[in-house]
Amino acid sequence: MAQPALKSILGKNSETVAWLQSWIDMFTIEIAVEDNQNKLLFGSSTINAQQSFPITIENEIAGFVKGPDSASMIARLLSLMLQKEAERKKLGTEVLNLYQELNVIYNFSEKLTQTIDPDVIAQITLEQAMHSIPSHSGVIVLWDEKTQQLLTPARSGEPLFNKDSLQHNAGLLLKIGLSGQSEIITDISVLKENNIIKNDVQSLIYAAMKVKHRIMGAIILAGKDAEQYSAAHLKLLVTLALQSSTAIESAMLYEKNIREVREREEAILRIHEVTKKFVPNEFIRLLGKASLTDVKLGDQAEKIVTVLFTDIRDFTSLSENMTPDENFRFVSSFNERLGPIIQSHHGFINQYLGDSIMAIFPRHPEDALNAAIAMQKAVHQLNIQRQAQGLPIIKAGIGMHTGPLIMGITGDENRLDAATISDTVNTAARIESLTKYYRSPLLLSGETLRQIKDHDKYHLRHLGKVQLKGKYKLLSIVECINGYPESDLQKKTKTLIKFTESMNYYFDQHFEIAIEGFRSIISVDPEDHTVNFFMENALKYLGKGVPENWTGAEEMLNK
Repeated sequence: MAQPALKSILGKNSETVAWLQSWIDMFTIEIAVEDNQNKLLFGSSTINAQQSFPITIENEIAGFVKGPDSASMIARLLSLMLQKEAERKKLGTEVLNLYQELNVIYNFSEKLTQTIDPDVIAQITLEQAMHSIPSHSGVIVLWDEKTQQLLTPARSGEPLFNKDSLQHNAGLLLKIGLSGQSEIITDISVLKENNIIKNDVQSLIYAAMKVKHRIMGAIILAGKDAEQYSAAHLKLLVTLALQSSTAIESAMLYEKNIREVREREEAILRIHEVTKKFVPNEFIRLLGKASLTDVKLGDQAEKIVTVLFTDIRDFTSLSENMTPDENFRFVSSFNERLGPIIQSHHGFINQYLGDSIMAIFPRHPEDALNAAIAMQKAVHQLNIQRQAQGLPIIKAGIGMHTGPLIMGITGDENRLDAATISDTVNTAARIESLTKYYRSPLLLSGETLRQIKDHDKYHLRHLGKVQLKGKYKLLSIVECINGYPESDLQKKTKTLIKFTESMNYYFDQHFEIAIEGFRSIISVDPEDHTVNFFMENALKYLGKGVPENWTGAEEMLNK
């Protein structure tokens, strides 16, 4: 800091001038006060002084007092006053610098609170350092513990730092900027030799970025002028480094927490995606729950639904010619074709039962019937591919029934299971088994048909009633023929009226007329196996007579 000039205490209206004048008047002497350039500041320029006494500050001559011997005391007093002025000025400068430093730190802190991005914090820090400590170039380096590499998230000013050399000389930087020390480097030759800084750099200052005794990195500033940095600059840079270190650490922890939360959420979503394949969302929603995590043991709900079963016919015979792996792949490919059809018709798979599927349709019975027709057509398309490959065709039976169903969570505290408990399920399974008996691929109960409003959309054949084993109430069975291939469907729709007439004669025990009608149908459609079933029954009853109390209902002795 420059020393105060002598004239700073000898202004026209200063107390020093008034004191000097009173001194001269009191002792009736003449003096002259000149600065170190011999410029008169006080007294007479015509004085014929015998002696000249120096006015000094910090061992430097600031001026002279000319006059008699008593003028030496005035010179000493002026020297003392000048020293006090220097101290006052120094104190004022220090206070001003401290205020400016505090203001810089406050504004810097405000900026750091506006972001949680570590790279942005690093850039803000470097810009503040370059603004507060005049430099030609600056860089922030951070040590990545995970990759064991140096990162440079922020650079500013002229390209005086070589980024690649910084990264390749981590060992050298560990001895300086990453050593935990903060200092002004006087010998920067080794940095130039390793091409870390350009040759025109003359000054270097750095401050370690530390959090809880852990060295994160460093702020490094470079200047082209010799002795460009001072202790005050280093003090401010250390303060900025410590503040930014805490902010970057907090931001990195925040990012880590966000990343971990995101990873947990993604893991939960993946688990949720997997578990809903085992327990369908539709099942959970029917229990009045939002997700699988909401259910608990004992949760249940009763709904009116349509239950559909489908089964591969003669699967045992098919599987005998396949290896276990081929067997599994065959069943999987079959289920992969039919599962999406069920879902697209507002149903859901409740269980895959080996070569069978149990599906539930909670909305309308018509959804189940439309799905069954689409499933039949999908099996037909699959058979076209299998025939082209020289493989046997697949036949599948589909049965459905509508009624009340209790869905709930059963099991124990350690093992939960989604269960369906209802006679509706048993009845639907029994109807599916009747597809073999009636030699028909698609059967539905009269209860399901009753709840379908528009019967005209479907081609239906009423097959009479059955009495299932263990049941006293008769069950109406209806065949839907919409799912047959087009050529077969045309034959069956052509003979539909004749089929209805013949069945009426059959149930009225007019077997001769019924047989005549069945034969006319077979002449048009020899592959109508359901008609063949009833014709065989009619021939048997015609020859041997009907059982006592026969009503036309078929009694199922087996489940």
